[in-house]
Amino acid sequence: MVAMLELQFIIFALIGIGFLTRRKGMVSGEGQKNLTDIVINIVLPCNIVTSFIQEFPEDAIQECIQIFLISVGIQFFCLLYGKVAYPKETVERQKCLSYGIICSNAGFLGNPVAAGVYGPIGLALASVYLIPVRVMMWSEGVAVFSGQSDRKGAMKKIVTHPCVIACFLGIILMLTGTSMIPVTLLTLLQTIGRCNTALSMMVIGMILSAIDPHNLIDATVARYTVERLLLIPGVIWIVMRFLTRAGLATGIVPGLSVLLAAMPAGATTSMLAAKYDCDPEFGTRMVILSTLCSIPTRFLWSMLMT
Repeated sequence: MVAMLELQFIIFALIGIGFLTRRKGMVSGEGQKNLTDIVINIVLPCNIVTSFIQEFPEDAIQECIQIFLISVGIQFFCLLYGKVAYPKETVERQKCLSYGIICSNAGFLGNPVAAGVYGPIGLALASVYLIPVRVMMWSEGVAVFSGQSDRKGAMKKIVTHPCVIACFLGIILMLTGTSMIPVTLLTLLQTIGRCNTALSMMVIGMILSAIDPHNLIDATVARYTVERLLLIPGVIWIVMRFLTRAGLATGIVPGLSVLLAAMPAGATTSMLAAKYDCDPEFGTRMVILSTLCSIPTRFLWSMLMT
């Protein structure tokens, strides 16, 4: 719990730094847009590639397969739910909400939670769980915001997106090992990728600086937060109980799956909303409120699943 609180402090401190730099005029609107492009097109791809490089215990193959298949099922459930859950919202808000349902912040917050609750094996299995999450994030997730009706054109744009390319490169490296990539190049990728958290959170703070504090919370954002942090993991928890009884989910797989499903909106929600002009202020409110509320809910889910 202490480690999670420290992590939350770092997140909100970085958001505060971004907020102040924008408010004080240290970064202009154009500079904010340029920084967003740098994060999405350079920093995030490097972070994605290196995040796939993990060592797995030899006796964890069965659990790796289980959690991978469970993650695929969760992603399809979230995809379908996100498409039908908010029919009365504006098109821009629907895109933010759909993306926020599909893509949580499991990539950043999930790993330390998994390691803190379940140890090294939890971190290893979490990296497997995140493979479908990352692929969905930068395939269907990007498609949600691009809004292209031409499926062929949209698919071309998705496949050539730097983060999608990074996903496939990461999978290749995970399967073949790091021996095929020079140590110097790997170090370079890791160095750039480590900037992801700081830059992403500061960009969110910059976007937040333009929001009226009185409008930070509205009914839709509150509803999304409840669904992201309680409803979705609650459904997964019920499913895991049946899978456990059937012997299809063993060891720490059920608990870890629920914890990783109980993560707040991904930071990329507001960044992609800004990039594609889809109400970035609303997307930022989703990220801020769900991240803040995830502090007690993650603690509760951790207590329930251990």
